[in-house]
Amino acid sequence: MMPSSTAPNVYDAEPIPQAARAEIDRLLASGDLFRYTSDGAPVTLLEQEFAEVLGSKYALAVASCSAALFLSLKALGLPRGAKVLIPAFTFGAVPSAVVHADCVPVLVEVGENYRINLTDFEAKLDGADAILISHMRGHTSDMDAILRLADQHGLPLIEDAAHSLGTTWHGRNIGTLGKIGCFSFQSYKLLNAGEGGILVTDDDEILARAVIMSGAYEHNWRKHTSINAFFDKWQNKLPLYNTRLNNLSAAIIRPQLAELPRRVRDGLSGHNHVAAQLNTSPYMDVPPPLPPEQRAPDSIQFNLVNLTDTDVTAFVDAAASHGVKVQVFGMSKDNARAFWNWQFLGDQPDLPATRAMLMRACDVRLPARLTRDELDYIAGALLMAVDTVMTEPAYGT
Repeated sequence: MMPSSTAPNVYDAEPIPQAARAEIDRLLASGDLFRYTSDGAPVTLLEQEFAEVLGSKYALAVASCSAALFLSLKALGLPRGAKVLIPAFTFGAVPSAVVHADCVPVLVEVGENYRINLTDFEAKLDGADAILISHMRGHTSDMDAILRLADQHGLPLIEDAAHSLGTTWHGRNIGTLGKIGCFSFQSYKLLNAGEGGILVTDDDEILARAVIMSGAYEHNWRKHTSINAFFDKWQNKLPLYNTRLNNLSAAIIRPQLAELPRRVRDGLSGHNHVAAQLNTSPYMDVPPPLPPEQRAPDSIQFNLVNLTDTDVTAFVDAAASHGVKVQVFGMSKDNARAFWNWQFLGDQPDLPATRAMLMRACDVRLPARLTRDELDYIAGALLMAVDTVMTEPAYGT
């Protein structure tokens, strides 16, 4: 049942906490927007606080999660042309970051549950130089198996945790399992600065290399609280890519850290409430989490079952008529999450399992701020849409 006649707005972010306003006014009055103008800048404080929340030794705030991924690959010292395994289900910015770092993405099949196909993953490990696991839409692959295989092959692992802030695996924060974890502060993520990103690591040398390459020219790295002996080692030996975060963005993010536990709790509760309703339909399947995984979703993904392409299009239109936008990754024109649209990679082997999944995998935003009535509206609209299509054959003809 849909308790309201008005579809909820799922695109507006939560208001920025009032606590950020005074700090923003102070920065505007002083003009102190560059992270290296003074010691103890908001960006430095954000890095300290974020590392503490994640349980990491270090954090480095940068311009975007893409910048964090790029710097991570460069900080590993990979050679030009290095092969980096990535899931074939991810956002186009991920293979783009690999290309930007002068490396070669190797796409790995993904199953119907949106997670890495371990058979294909293991088959492609020989000849690989690094692994970049994208926890796409917050779905965690079998990290026990992936970490074991990475260790056996001596390969460094980067986690793209843009969608997974607050998710845990065996109680450990996603993003802290590999050598480096990367997160996003784009507006549709749990922490919103419009744009921005951050990487975390426990490795002293990786941190020093990343800080210098992020744009800590001359001796600005001394204004980081994370100074170690490797800064002197790499002084003047690395290029400066200038991907720094600014103080205004950090001032917007910092007060939101206190909101993170509530957003994770409410986002998971809302997701599970809608998932339970969708799974009552024989035409929808919401894949469950893996046992060690505790998710922190702000959207829901589900697969359409036994629908033709025509049925899928009719379902999307029917949901839209109720004000609920559904994105089918493989059928949305020029979707940046469909690997065949990454034409900048050149010719790639086909990935039939991933392709089949993407042609039926649906994506709907469910921000943590939604009320129970709003969640029921969305679930009801989706159920009504699929029932309309599957019980009225003429609808899709």
